[in-house]
This record gives sequence, structure tokens and C-alpha cells, in this order.
Amino acid sequence: MLPHKTIGQGNMEYMTEFLLVFFVSYVWLMLGVTIGYHRLLAHRSFKCPKLVEYFWVGTGYLAWQSSPIWWATMHRAHHRYTDQSLDPHSPRYGWKNAYFGWFFQSTYPEHINPATQAKDLVKDPFYRFLEQDGNWHRAHLLSMLIGFGFRLILLVSFGWVVALASALAGLLVQQVPFLLNVVCHIPRLGYKGQATEDDSVNIWWVALLTAGEGWHNNHHAYPGSARSGFKRHEIDLSWLMLRLMKAIGLVKTMNEAKPQAVLAPLADISK
Repeated sequence: MLPHKTIGQGNMEYMTEFLLVFFVSYVWLMLGVTIGYHRLLAHRSFKCPKLVEYFWVGTGYLAWQSSPIWWATMHRAHHRYTDQSLDPHSPRYGWKNAYFGWFFQSTYPEHINPATQAKDLVKDPFYRFLEQDGNWHRAHLLSMLIGFGFRLILLVSFGWVVALASALAGLLVQQVPFLLNVVCHIPRLGYKGQATEDDSVNIWWVALLTAGEGWHNNHHAYPGSARSGFKRHEIDLSWLMLRLMKAIGLVKTMNEAKPQAVLAPLADISK
């Protein structure tokens, strides 16, 4: 009986290690997307040293988010044309395109040009390298290779459990923003906390999965705000992390929308 017990204990240890690494990886990678890609690059809702910026953007990149210039440019276009025909991924024009169809194009549509809509990002040589001259297929392929290369390093350094948990967490984090693009623009699935003309809604379980991004209607009302959760129950983990970073000097300034005191949305860099 002793060998069976030993095997059982070994399996339990593997499972515990897997779940712990998966959870930590998921939270860390998701914060890379929300803080690095979204609230910093896409909206410039706070200011921080370049090293801090690269840390969070690099973290998001490991979740297979592809080129930061591409990501931020497309998101700014989403805000510029929200739920209109030029919106890159509005579910009004089909959920398949909103979820993944737009991702598989080869280059930018005529109305979306990072040279004019993301001037602040194209100046950065590191981001230009990841952008691969605007060729989406090459940029996505590079992201995939670097992402799996990172897991190969984990495999060699820490073993298959850590590598597998990190990879699966990254793949899930990759898919969650795609899911948000669809469900957070279907009015019947959530509620509006702010008066906007688009279809954006707040959804609590999406906020839970995305460290606060599911308060999507709030975000569309105040896109330049580093804070998206306004009410007591609207927990915004990304905002809490930003507050912590500001307290220890890693963030210089932050835009914070306070709907009870703000009469108009904060200026958005994409407008």
C-alpha cells in the first residue's frame, strides 16, 4: 500500500504546484494586459518610468497579446468608432468577427493607421520591432514564438508543471479580452452605470476574470481614467495595483474619474 500512497502524494503535490503557478501566472499576465497594454499604452491614463512600462508591457506580451502598437492602435480605433461600422470588433456586425475574425487580417484597414493614431508608440524602437513593419501575421508569429520560448525556459529551469501552468494561464489570458469584446457590448448581459450612446455594459464576472476591465461601460464613459470600478461592489484589481505602485513611487501621476464630481469624460488619447 505504501507505493500507492506515495504516488498519490506525488500527484497531489503536482496538482498543488500546478494550481498555484497557474493562479499566480494568470493574475500576473492579466495585469500585464490591463495595466501595460490597456491603461498605459492605449489610454495613457498614468505616467511611470520607462522601465516600469516595459515590465508591464512585456508581461502582457507573454500572454500572446502580439504587437503593443497593433494592440493599442486597434483599441483606440475601437473607442473612436465604438459600435459603428468602422469599429474593428463590434458584435453588432457579427460575434465571430468581434471575437476572432478581426484578429486574422493581414494589415490595418484604411481608416486605422498607427503612424497617425499611435505616434507616441511608433517612436519606440522596441515596439517597432515587435510591430514587424505592420505585418500582422509576422507580428503574431513573433509573439507566439517568444511566448512559447519563455515557457521553454521555464521547462528547462523549473520543470514541466511550471511550464504547463504558465502556458495554459497565458492562453486563457489571451482569450479573455476577445471574450470581453463580445459580451461587454451585448446590453442584455450587463448594466450601464454611465450614460453612453454605445452598447457597452458592466459585467461583474468579466471584471473578475480581467482584473477590473469588465466595468466596461464605466471605461467607455471615462476612457482616460486609470480607474474603472466606481461603486463599492465594482472591484478593480488593476486600479488597486496602480494605487500601490503610486504609493511606492513606481507611478508618477494617474487620471482618476470620479463620476459624482466629473461632468464630462476625461480626454482620451485616441480622440
